[in-house]
Amino acid sequence: MKLVIPMAGLGTRMRPHTWARPKSLLPLAGRPILEHILERFGVQAIEQYVFVVGWLGEQIRSYVTEHCDVPTAFVTQDKMLGQAHAIWLAREHLVGPLFLMWVDTLFDETDLSDLDDPGLDGMVFTKEVEDPRRFGVVETDDAGRVTKLIEKPDSVENKTVLMGLYYFRDGEWLVRACKELMDRRIKTKGEYYLADAVTLMVQQGANFRTREVGVWMDTGKPETTLETQRYLLEHGHDNSFVAPRPGVAIIPPVFIHQDAIVERSVVGPYVSVEKGAQIRDSVLRDAIVDEDAVLDAVLLQSSLIGRWAKIRGEFRTLNMGDSSTMDFISNEEQD
Repeated sequence: MKLVIPMAGLGTRMRPHTWARPKSLLPLAGRPILEHILERFGVQAIEQYVFVVGWLGEQIRSYVTEHCDVPTAFVTQDKMLGQAHAIWLAREHLVGPLFLMWVDTLFDETDLSDLDDPGLDGMVFTKEVEDPRRFGVVETDDAGRVTKLIEKPDSVENKTVLMGLYYFRDGEWLVRACKELMDRRIKTKGEYYLADAVTLMVQQGANFRTREVGVWMDTGKPETTLETQRYLLEHGHDNSFVAPRPGVAIIPPVFIHQDAIVERSVVGPYVSVEKGAQIRDSVLRDAIVDEDAVLDAVLLQSSLIGRWAKIRGEFRTLNMGDSSTMDFISNEEQD
């Protein structure tokens, strides 16, 4: 079994943080997003990771080489032509059964077993949502077989959306479908989408089924990233009980790295403080403070603070990138 993760996108919705780092390496409850993803497949016998990288891909290569023991192949996507194009570029590695998922997708309470039924060609993992228009949806017949995948539908009638995780029994069939998609120039909104490639496979006789995940988390935008962090801190990533910090009020759940400095502050709930960060005389809730950031006399909520950022001042909601510096000056100081 292989795990394929296309991650060549620019991560524009997570800027300014993705100017300096790929989205998959941004911190989330004490770990990079990519590490949380790989952890979800720990019970599977994954023989190889296949990563399709692009913008800042050398950082992903360095991280994986240092932290992962599973054999890994890296493929570069220089032109952003779509998901199916990314998969086709990795064609020499896509032999046999595989999982494929997107890098801004996390899941929990999901059954990944019983996928080796000889009559099954693939599984589309789904979730019910109120507004499916930002995602893709799946249509099935009365017997439960997938008949069509539709990317970014115009209506909200079908609420069974593609949450970004797929199983394919035959990777080479998937590659052929992606190639046919491009040969016939079948595009959706200007790109070659996986949904259209799967629909081609279904038209060719492939038997795909659906399986709903228990929990689906999204790290594609700042607000959904913070929502995902809240879930993770509530489910196994809270370390507020590890070591007391005199003069600091900690409201669980939180993650505070052992090498972070926190003094005379209130931290939590739902806060992550990464290695080397310094927080003094501050109040934080619902926030991520990245490595070596310095916060002095601030009140923050619903905020993402990048590496090496420095903030002194007052209550704000911020989305602040790496190496930034900001001083909030009071009216008295201006006068």
